[in-house]
Amino acid sequence: MGIGVLEDRHLDRPPGTSKLGEEQGSSFDSASTGDLKKDGDIILVPQPSNSPNDPLNWSMTWKNSIMLILAFSSGVTTSLGPMISPGLIVISQQFNVDPDTVSTFMVGSILLFTGSVTFFTASGANIWGKRPFFVISTMMLLISNIWGTFADSFPSLAAMRIFQGIASAPLETLVTSTVSDLFFVHQRGFRLSLWGVMLGSGVLLGQIISGFIIESMGISGTFAVSAIIFCVILPLVYFVVVETTYTKPRDAGMIIDKRPDSRDSEVDFKELKGDDPANEQKESYKSQLRLLRGRLSDDSFWRGVIKPFPLICFPAVIFSTLVYASFFCWLLMIGVLSVNVFSAPPYNLNSAQIGLTNIPLAIGALIFSPISGWMADAIPVWMAKRNGGVFEPEFRLVLMVIAIPLSTAGFIGFGVSASRGLPLVWCLVWITMHSIAVPFASQASISYVIDCHTKDANQAFVTINFVKALLSFIASTVANGMLAKFGPQTLFTGIAILNLGISLLTIPSYIYGKRLRSWVARSDWAKKI
Repeated sequence: MGIGVLEDRHLDRPPGTSKLGEEQGSSFDSASTGDLKKDGDIILVPQPSNSPNDPLNWSMTWKNSIMLILAFSSGVTTSLGPMISPGLIVISQQFNVDPDTVSTFMVGSILLFTGSVTFFTASGANIWGKRPFFVISTMMLLISNIWGTFADSFPSLAAMRIFQGIASAPLETLVTSTVSDLFFVHQRGFRLSLWGVMLGSGVLLGQIISGFIIESMGISGTFAVSAIIFCVILPLVYFVVVETTYTKPRDAGMIIDKRPDSRDSEVDFKELKGDDPANEQKESYKSQLRLLRGRLSDDSFWRGVIKPFPLICFPAVIFSTLVYASFFCWLLMIGVLSVNVFSAPPYNLNSAQIGLTNIPLAIGALIFSPISGWMADAIPVWMAKRNGGVFEPEFRLVLMVIAIPLSTAGFIGFGVSASRGLPLVWCLVWITMHSIAVPFASQASISYVIDCHTKDANQAFVTINFVKALLSFIASTVANGMLAKFGPQTLFTGIAILNLGISLLTIPSYIYGKRLRSWVARSDWAKKI
């Protein structure tokens, strides 16, 4: 049992472990599985209620529409940071500001403020729901891009980027918890891959498109086009992305999902008279469009704000934070540093041509993100069936077997190629390898932490995103200076070694993950968080 995941000596079923098949092992509840709802031979986790207002019971078309719009909006929002990369030199020359300062305020600041504000938006979303934050975020981003269109000084641009970072927080960080609101465990991988496709496309395609816009229309043109896009996104978010938080008890007979961090509970709700979810009337569409629904939780807002900090003590959160932050930070930094590499001899590319260098990276992300999403669902289910029907979150980490060698080879290869002035195609081949590795690493890390800490998915991703933002801010501040001091070969070899060291944490996380989840569940300090 376990397929390499060590069994725990204290709990038969630590948080995250669940039953995906029909076979009932001795370590699971003795209650009959006959009343449990299934998808084929897979027991649904979490178990949905009988209420038509439970998001888990909504039609797949409606749920996928919400997910698609949020994923697209999140991708466009993510593109706002790196899309300015092809024009960093243009801004430096236009406003007579040194490159490191331009990189810090045009790229780093938006990431830092997004990561910082998520502490407040995630806590607020848990109390008042996600919908108002999605709608307000979209409106603020529209305003920020209009501002950027007419900004005529570097301080104005810098202030606008800070405002844009604040506005970006909900659309960048609340999508993962929306996935857990709408979809069952065995359905989440593909939806997270859709989100990953949009994020990767935003980072890469944004630079391709903006390169041409900057070359023909100047920096202001990129924000004008972004404003037009958000004019389209705003009505889509308002009319389709309804509230996905469900606060009432779920009733499916004896609930099988008894994890301490689950949204379900051990209570047999059929015994609660007069509170049968099946008797609820379906909420009207007009009612669903309300922005304010009152408090959905009695939790303290300020306690929710600080909650992500202690979550970093959870082993699954530590692992996911380091892996996700590392892979995405270096993807962003390749975009920043490649501007200096490709604009200098022997390449001598202009802004539009630098933007075009992201095409192979974008193609790689578009092809392999759906593949990684399919594998993130298919591999754990396949492993669970060979594990007596028992699903372990650690099965998600198998995807790192693909991510680790690709990213390591990609960094070293790019550094050597750029240092020796090899043909451009070699540089693009190597950085594309890292681009392909990113969706596999992000799938493994994000789906793993969601499975381990479903209830705390909002706050966990706040922790992850803040560390990513902080690392990216620091890297964007010193990147150009380090490139000039050490050269591409030494710098990217160092990045490869650092990323490899972080990635190898996968091995102890896989082997000891179940015991670590049990330790967290049994710890008094963890229960107080």
